[in-house]
Formats: sequence, C-alpha cells, structure tokens
Amino acid sequence: MGADSSRLLGGPRPGYGTLQRNTEPSCMDRFGQRFTARVQTEMLGEGSLEHHPGARLEDRKSSIAVGVADEEESRDTIRLHQEERNVLRYYLFEGLRYVWMERQQAYCRVSALDEGWTCAELHLCRAGLGQQDHSSRRKIYGPNLIEVPVKSYAKLLVEEVLNPFYIFQVLSIVLWVCDAYYYYAACIFLISTISLGLSLYETRKQSTTLRNMARMSISIRVHRADGEEAMVSSAELVPGDCISLPLDGVLVPCDAALLTGECMVNESMLTGESVPVLKTPLPNGGGAAGTIYSPKEHQRHTLFCGTHIIQARSYVGQEVLAVVTRTGFCTAKGDLISSILYPKPVTFKFYKDAVKFVLFLAVLAFIGTLYSMLIMVKNQVPVGQIIIRALDLITVIVPPALPAAMTVGSIYAQNRLKKRGIFCISPPRINLCGKIRLVCFDKTGTLTEEGLDVWGVISLEDGRFMPIIHEPRRLPSGPMLHALATCHSITLLQGQPVGDPVDLKMVESTGWRLEMAEEDEGELPGLQCFGTKVLAMMNPPPEEEQPPDRKHRSPVAILRRFPFSSSLQRMSVLTKHPGDDACWLYIKGAPEVVASLCSTETVPADFSQVLRHYTADGFRVLALACRPLSAVRSFEDALQLTRDAAESSLTFLGFLVMKNVLKLESAPVITLLRNAGVRPVMVTGDNMLTAVNVARSCCMVGPNERVVFVTASPPGRDQPASVKFIPAELSQGEKQPEDAQQWDGRLHLAMNGKSFAVLQEHFADLLPKILVRATVFARMSPEQKTQLVCSLQELDYCVGMCGDGANDCGALKAADVGISLSEAEASVASPFTSCRANIECVPTVIREGRCSLVTSFGVFKYMALYSLVQFVSVLLLYTINTNLSDFQFLFFDLIITTTVAVLMGRTGPARELGVRRPQGALISVPVLGSLLLQTALLITVQVLSYFITVSQSWYVPLNSTVTAPQNLPNYENTVLFCISGFQYLILAVAMSKGYPFREPLYTNVLFLVVLMLLFGLLIWLTLYPLGFPKTLLKLQGIDDLNFKLLLLGIATLNFFAAFVLETALDYGLLGCLRKLRRKKASSKLFKRLEKDLSQQPSWPPLNEPLFATPRMSIAVR
Repeated sequence: MGADSSRLLGGPRPGYGTLQRNTEPSCMDRFGQRFTARVQTEMLGEGSLEHHPGARLEDRKSSIAVGVADEEESRDTIRLHQEERNVLRYYLFEGLRYVWMERQQAYCRVSALDEGWTCAELHLCRAGLGQQDHSSRRKIYGPNLIEVPVKSYAKLLVEEVLNPFYIFQVLSIVLWVCDAYYYYAACIFLISTISLGLSLYETRKQSTTLRNMARMSISIRVHRADGEEAMVSSAELVPGDCISLPLDGVLVPCDAALLTGECMVNESMLTGESVPVLKTPLPNGGGAAGTIYSPKEHQRHTLFCGTHIIQARSYVGQEVLAVVTRTGFCTAKGDLISSILYPKPVTFKFYKDAVKFVLFLAVLAFIGTLYSMLIMVKNQVPVGQIIIRALDLITVIVPPALPAAMTVGSIYAQNRLKKRGIFCISPPRINLCGKIRLVCFDKTGTLTEEGLDVWGVISLEDGRFMPIIHEPRRLPSGPMLHALATCHSITLLQGQPVGDPVDLKMVESTGWRLEMAEEDEGELPGLQCFGTKVLAMMNPPPEEEQPPDRKHRSPVAILRRFPFSSSLQRMSVLTKHPGDDACWLYIKGAPEVVASLCSTETVPADFSQVLRHYTADGFRVLALACRPLSAVRSFEDALQLTRDAAESSLTFLGFLVMKNVLKLESAPVITLLRNAGVRPVMVTGDNMLTAVNVARSCCMVGPNERVVFVTASPPGRDQPASVKFIPAELSQGEKQPEDAQQWDGRLHLAMNGKSFAVLQEHFADLLPKILVRATVFARMSPEQKTQLVCSLQELDYCVGMCGDGANDCGALKAADVGISLSEAEASVASPFTSCRANIECVPTVIREGRCSLVTSFGVFKYMALYSLVQFVSVLLLYTINTNLSDFQFLFFDLIITTTVAVLMGRTGPARELGVRRPQGALISVPVLGSLLLQTALLITVQVLSYFITVSQSWYVPLNSTVTAPQNLPNYENTVLFCISGFQYLILAVAMSKGYPFREPLYTNVLFLVVLMLLFGLLIWLTLYPLGFPKTLLKLQGIDDLNFKLLLLGIATLNFFAAFVLETALDYGLLGCLRKLRRKKASSKLFKRLEKDLSQQPSWPPLNEPLFATPRMSIAVR
C-alpha cells in the first residue's frame, strides 16, 4: 500500500453496501449489472497489520485495516463500553470480500490490501507472521476457501417453480382442469414434472462437480515470526504467510510468490498448456527490489492456486519458500471458478428480440381475448365459462415450450462439435459463431507447427557474419556453443528433459546433456571442479558422438537463470567454467532487443540486412550474446546480482535460425475463410518480417496484395508522436511488380506491439482506420493481444480468436468466440477447445454456428406459427361456441408439435462456407414479413375450409346452446382439426430450409420419416377415421369422399403456397431489401469505415509522417 493506502474504518452500520471502485460511485459488478449486499461487521484487535509488507513507515504506527469506531455515529456504544473499538466493515458478493476503505470512501476488494507490495517487501516476509497478526488477517481476509454453493433440492425446487415458465405452466394446468381438459392437463403436468426433475438433477450435479473441483484443503508447513514452524490447514493461510513447499511436489493452495529455490509447475488447469513451466525466485536486491510486485509481470516467479508443483529444488540446503499473496476467490483459481459460476452475459440481439416477440404475441392474445369475450357474451355463455375460455386463449398464443425449443439447435450443434473433437463449455455462444466476421490467429503452434527445427547458426568472426552452420554441434568450443548449450530453462523430470520446445530443440542440436542432482543423491559428480554450488551442469556429448575435428571435454555449470519474459522478450543464464574464477552471462532473445543491450562495436554493420534476409523467408531468428562477470565468483554472488545489472554491455555472438513449418491445414483454411468473407488477422509475438512471410505463405496476404508497415514513434523532446506508412520490401526471390498497377488494389497494414501502443495513446482517431486494414500484428505481448481484440469489438466486429491456452488466455476470454487448441477436453481458457491442434476447427465452428442460428430462427418461427394456427382455429370455433377436444389438443401439442420441434433441429450444417451470413435479428422485415404472410395464408385456408364446409348440402349446424365438449363431435371442429393438422406439418417443412446454411431436409432422415408418418396419419384420419381414434379425438364422420379429397387438395395448395412464399421471401424480397439498404449508412462502425476508405484510394499516405495533434491525445485520456 502506498501513502494513499486506506484504513478500514467505521462502526457497525446496518444496511446495504454497494461496490464502488476508487472514488467513482458505482453500484455495478464487473459486467455492469446492479446489485445490493448486506454489510457485515467484525471486531478486531489493535495493531492488526502493523507489519503489513505493503505499509510504509508512516502508516505502520496505525492499523491499515482497522480503525476506531466513528464517534458520532456510535456515541452510545462508546459511552456504554468506555473504550475505543476496532471495527471491520465488509460484505460478500459472488464469493469475493469487499472491505470499507475510509480514505477512498468506498468498498474495495480485499485484494486491494495486497497491491503495492515491492519485491523487497515480499522477501521480508520470509520470517513469517506472528500469531496475533495472523489471527487479525484471518478475520479481514476470511478463510482460504473457494466455496461453491450447492443448493438443496428443496431450495432448487422453489427457485425453479418460481421461474416465469413454470408459473405459467402451473396456472395453465389449473385453467385446463377447470375447463374439463383433464387428460391434457395430466399429460402436461407429467411432462413438466419429469422436465423439472431432470433440470434439478443436472443443476445440482453441475454444482457438486464444480464444488469438488474447487474444494481444496491440504496441510502445509508455515513459518512463524518466533522462529517456529507449524503444520496448518491451507484454509488457515492469509496473505503474508511464509510457506515451505515440499520437494516432491504439491497442489498449490493459494497464489504465492516464490522466494527461494526453483519449481517445475504444471499449469494446464489454468492455461490448457501441457508443457511444464519453470518458476524461479522473485528478484531481490538492486533496482529490482523496489519494483512493485505484479502477478502478471512476475508470472515466472508466481505460483498460482490450483496448479501442480511437479517438483521443487532448493538452493544451498535451504527450503523452498514462498509468500502467500492472495487467497480464496482472489486467486487465479478463484477467478476461474468465479467466471464459471458467474459467466459474462452473452449479449445477442436474437434473444432480446425473442422476448419482444413473445410480448407481441401476448398483445395479440389480449386482442383475441377481447374478441372471444364479445362473441361469448353475444352467445349468452355463462360468465365463469367466458373467463376460463378467455384465459385459455393466452395459453394457446404464448407457447410455453418456446425457450426450450430455441435451445434445441445449440444442443445438437454442441453434440456434433464434440464428435469432431471440439468441446464447448458455453452453448449460448454457438449461435454467436454464426455472426463471426473476423478471426485473430496466433502464429506459433496455431498457423505453424509447435516445434521449431534448428536450421542453423550464424556466428561472428572478426566482427563479420560467417556462413550459416547447419549443425551446431560442429561449432568450435567457445561462447557461441556454450550459449546454445546453457541458455535455456530446461529441467529434468524423472530423468527426462522438459521445458520450452524451442529450448529442447536448441540443446538437442548441440548434443550436450543436462545433469541435475536429485534431492536424495547429494551433490552432482564433478562439482569440485567449479568450487561452488550450482543449479545444473551441461555435459558435452560423448566423444564417439562428437565430430572428428571437434572434441569438447569440459562441462559448463549453470548458477542462475533469469527466465524468459514476454515483456522483456529475452532470457539469460549465469554460468561457470571449470578453473575460471569469473562467471559468464549468456542471453538469447528477440534480435532487436538483444542488439540494443550489446556494445555497439560488437554488432556487425549488416545486422539488419542479414536478419531481414532470414525473417523475410519465414525463419524464426533469435540473437545470442554474452558477457564475462568478474565480480560474480560463486553461487551466492549470482543470487545477489540483479537482472538489469547483468544484462548490459554485452558482446554480440550471432543468430540462431529456426525453421517454423506452416501446418498443412493453415493455407486452405485461411483461403476458405477469405472466400467466405471472414477476415483473418495474425497476432504474434514473433518478428515482423517472419510474421509477414507466414501471412503470405498461408494466403492471409495474396501474392499480388501489398503490405505496408505502420511505424509509430512516441513523442520526443522536440516533436510530437508520429506515424509513418512504409511499403514493405518484397522477400528475396519474389518477382517484384514493375509498377503499382500490377498490385490488385488490396492493401494490408502490418505493425508491431510498440507501434500499436503509440497509436492507442496518441492516435485514437486514426487507429480505427488502421485496424480495418491491418492484417499482421507482430511483437505483441499477451496484454496487447487482449487490447487488440477489445479494440476490434469496439468497431462492431464479432471477433473470433484461435490460439493456444498460454499467452493467448486473455484474448481468448475477451473474444466473442475463443477457440483454444489444447489436448484437454475442456479448457477453461476459452468457450471452445479443439483437441486437434490445427485451425480446421474454425470454419467448422462457424458453419455449426450459422446452422444453429438458422435452426433457432426456424424453430422460433415454427413455434410462433404453431401458436397462431391454434389461435386462429380456437377463435373460429369460439365464434360458433365450440372448441377443440381434449385429445385433439394433446395430438397437436405432443404428437405433432413437440416431435417436430425437437427433430427439425437435427439437420446438420452445410458443407460449404458461403459469403452470406444468417439473419441476426428477429425483429426484421424478412422474419416479420414471413410470419405475417404465413399467418395470412393459414387464416385464409382455415376460413375458406370453414365456409366450404357450411355450404355443403349434407351439412348440419352444431348445437350452439351448449359449449364444448358437450357439442362435440361436429363438422366444423372435424374440418378445422384436419386442415390445421396439415398446417402444422406444412409449416415444419417450410421452416426447415437447407441451403445455404444447412444441409437439405432429406439428410435429416429421422425427421423426414416422422414427417411422412404424421402426414400419412393425418391423411388416414381425414379419409377413413376408424372406431377408436375417431371416438378418442371426437371426430364427426363425413361420408362425402369428394369433400374429403377436396380438403386434401386445399392442404396440398397450402403446402405449395407456403413453400413458394418462403422461397420468394428469401430470393426476391431479401434481394430488393439489400439493394434499398445500400443507400443507408450501416449500423456497424467497421462497415462505415470500409466504405469511407474505399472512396479514398490514396490512403494511407506512403512515406509521409503524420504527427499527433492535441485532440488525438485528448481522445485517449
């Protein structure tokens, strides 16, 4: 905590607290949803956090977390006790604890107390907490538990029954019983009960599974301030506790900063990345000591809750120590569980429109109710019967099964994806996949193979680059060979080397072998030649495996590792050679970064030219450098050395060139996406030229399409920030167009992370234009990948992200549709996980999304029209004082509608990914036009059938002095039953369109068979209804065969009319609407920008610097 750190001060005030971030009054959670929470109070002892690591000297005299009760508001209490009381005010929300910060005048997450710790202050925690401090912190932070609430069946039942859907069902059942529809009410009650039971079982099962996954309580050794050690439950841990980690590994029960030793950690539960990660101690001493600790910046020194320490290694006989930084829901695992329990709401227009349409149906029901009441009053129907019949109309027009029916398409799509090795943990996002317009791809491991093969080494001689050596083991003994053999983060796990694939390939190419002491083996053999403790030792290959002209005999010891950091773009090691007093530092990393750390005279003049030669051809290039450190002579000296001091004034050694092979599936998939109008974008941490080459290789940039580099510079002393658009030089070996006319007009912008940061800060007005044209983003940090995804979403793109689960975690979660390539069945890093490590999953997910979206629309329209068909039938029958029978309702609702609605969603996605996208809004002219025209058609057919019936010579009017079911069977009811039955099936066929987003109807064999059976059943009931079905359904016998054939003819005409109507709407009306829409400005920002840029052929201005204006900078602030 800094000087502005707050005390948690106040008396026991009753009431409700609201979340306030900083000084801004806000009553919203992280998704902008409002909430209230009960404030709780707790009494604390004095001086509870006097030695809080985050407290400055001026704050340590008073408690940071507690304070004296407010005198004015608690005057009576103070008088009563005649003493000052320390009171903590807090509330719990979604598992997180929010505490009152007096100076900020707001409730803040309790983790705010942990912010501001420096690395040096965390190292001071090695002594441990006193018992009093620990007990006070336990009250402030609460138990170190991630409690997932599992509700009892009784509580779940009450909550589910109070759901509007079930309330509507219960009221409907009561109404049907009152109206003597006993069989129908009993069937619906039985189905609803079974559905409710299954829902309760699944809900509780999921909660129990999540609770078991989140629950973790282990015994762990804790250091206390009095020098004692104690075994405590992990639930007792609080920030500031110093824990001792067992050498044989453990499941990490909290977030902790590693203070001593090294740990090999499996973080697959959090990232989906199966490669173990090496964790090294938090830096201490020098400039690094004053650095503010951040779990993101210091992730290579942080042990995250829920990850598994495979093995731990100590230094100089010490224990492996770590200090607890966060507990409970504030940890990385807690954040993960919280995101599962309280997911980000999926804002999709389709669902909002569905609610609006149901309200429209309710209004329609109200109008129909008024009409029916007038008719029944005219027919002198009793008041009680009028009320029941009027309410019954509402149950007809508002289909209670609509919410369930709309999810059918997503459920089928989820099962199909699972069969193809793509797992989805968020089914509502499947429909979002159908609207994807842009997909961001990581490069390494996504577009290209995960493993890199060593292509060769380019070393220096007399300050000049030598020809490439393709076998590094042929290098002479010297700094270059030693750098390749030692500058890595590989460790041994059960005797096998594990670590970063690049490091493994690099060491393998040298033939050198890693040797590390196991804890029960004592020291490494041969350590006496180094004269000090070492972490590991690299041994040269056996003589028989060495080239004849190269004999390496001396091992090299590794004293310390500075791990790779994505923000620094480099890693380094401190090594020692036998017989040498001084140590050597070897470094490897991004060429531009390493060169900037080297002495200028050691970097060859043609550095950039050679680098460009290889990166432009798609190779991944790493630079190596070294430096002797005479001041470092022992293992202890190495531990005291700071990274900044070590990594300076280096001597440049040369390049390691690695070949990153493009995956076979990448180019065809990218071509497919571009042809379908889905824009691919590459986001990588690699070199710019390498990225551009891969973009060309995978067809992200076409052979005749131009690439322009966007180079932005931050403001200097005398000039503002600037940006320049520089045409990229074509790769060597490519034929360069003789003039600009040979370009096909397509232009792709490419930029690196530094330029992206400058554009964000100083060119807010220009950035949207650049993002619309940008295809390649190189040297992007994980945070910048997330920022890019969010920036693209602000342009109204529906953004997909495909990458691995490690560096891309933030971007995968931020994207509308995140697809992680992981071996795990379900990666928590993203909604979708493909166990096949290639990008073929992307078009598959988009096709399934489009299919699911169209299915949802089709089922919604079918359910709405089914309600309207029944609504029209019932209104017509009400007009003549009759109704459908009990079993007629059952036949329509269960045998026809439910079966059809469930099976029509089984149709799979189209094999081709077309340019057209499905409609995304229900409240639109095509959808509403279809519903209105189909409704007009079905009304016309039913009314026509009624009048044809009453005009027949054999027609006998029904007894209108009584109501249904007393006046059943009758001719009007029977005719409308037959015609409306056909209409249900006709609409099912009309709403099951295949092309262009789904396969043809005939591919859904089960649906087709059921349709044929139901059509056959209705034809039989129309022509020859026999004894039992005729009696059960209360059908009137009609002897006139010609009339019955006429009914079939009307149904046939209805079928063709409905089908032609849908086809005409799709191909005729929609085309006209699209032509009319071109005159209107699009609601999508990126479309408006694209239109503007298409009218500016001279943009961007090449080779002309643009300078930031004050307005551009202010726009960001």
